[in-house]
Amino acid sequence: MTIPFSKYQATGNDFILIDNRNLFLTLSPKQVYHLCQRRLGIGADGLILIQNHKQADFEMVYYNADGNLGSFCGNGSRAVCFFAKEIGAISSNKISFIAYDGIHQAEILNNAVRVLMNPYQNFKPLNDHEFFLDTGSPHHVVFVEDVWNYPVNEKGKEIRNFERYQPNGTNVDFVSKIQEGIFVRTYERGVEEETLSCGTGVTASAICYLKQQKQETGTVFVSTLGGDLKVTIYSAEQIFLEGPVKQVFTGYVNI
Repeated sequence: MTIPFSKYQATGNDFILIDNRNLFLTLSPKQVYHLCQRRLGIGADGLILIQNHKQADFEMVYYNADGNLGSFCGNGSRAVCFFAKEIGAISSNKISFIAYDGIHQAEILNNAVRVLMNPYQNFKPLNDHEFFLDTGSPHHVVFVEDVWNYPVNEKGKEIRNFERYQPNGTNVDFVSKIQEGIFVRTYERGVEEETLSCGTGVTASAICYLKQQKQETGTVFVSTLGGDLKVTIYSAEQIFLEGPVKQVFTGYVNI
C-alpha cells in the first residue's frame, strides 16, 4: 500500500504525519519503527496519525520512534496543528485536539504554534538540583553547570533506566541557566538518544527553573539545539508552550 505523508519539524523534533481520518491505516510497531529509521525509512523522532474525534477538532495518535504508542508529545502536538490546517481538518487558527493525556487547546500564530499544556503532576524535588514531574510525559530534570559539554546520552540512558522509573522509564532533561533563560538538552525514551528538542521536557525544565527562583508563574525563554521556545505559566492550570513549526517535505511511502 502506498500512502501520502508529510514531515514536519518543531525546533528540531521531526515527525512523520499521516492523515488517517478515514481510518484506512493500521500500523504495527514494526512498521512504525521502520518508517522512523533514518537510514532505512523516512526518518523521524516519532510518527503521528491525525484522526476524527467527536469531542474535538481531531485526535493525534502518537508513536515513539521505537514503534510503541507514546505519551503526550509537546512538539509533536505543535506540528500536528500545522498539519491539520494543511489538510483541511480545521478552518480556524484556534484548535482543540485530543491527545494521550486528554484534550488540549492550541493556536496557530504565523509560523509558530502555542499549545495549552495540561496541569503537571507528581512534582518531586529529589535534591537541590534534580526534580521529577509529569508534564504529559515523565521527566527527570537535572540542572548542570555546562550542558553544552555534558554527556547527555550516557547520563540520560543511565537515569532513564533507574529502577524507580521502571517498567516504562523516564525522559531526562539537562539544564543550564543562561542570560536569556535556560538551555535544555533532552534524552528521550522511545527514541533512546538525545533529540534536538522536546516540548514536554522544555515545559518541565521551565517549571523547575521557576520553582528554583521561588516563583510559581512567569515566562521562561528556552533554547535547545533545535531552536528557541517560550513557556508561559499563568497558573498550574494555564501553562503554554510556544515555538516555531516548519514543513520539511511531503511524499509517498510504500508500507
